[in-house]
Amino acid sequence: MSTVFTTNKEITQWEELMGDQALVTAMLDRILHHARCFSLRGKSYRLKHPELYAAQ
Repeated sequence: MSTVFTTNKEITQWEELMGDQALVTAMLDRILHHARCFSLRGKSYRLKHPELYAAQ
């Protein structure tokens, strides 16, 4: 079984987002155990083509 997490926040910003260092540390410990991590960088397709995502 695979689980994919996507986020636009760096892992270092998760504590600020969640508001609890112990929670983030425990969560990351469980998520990253035996994980394969990929960091994709580049221009956002959503931002490059806002007309495709505009509210109708």
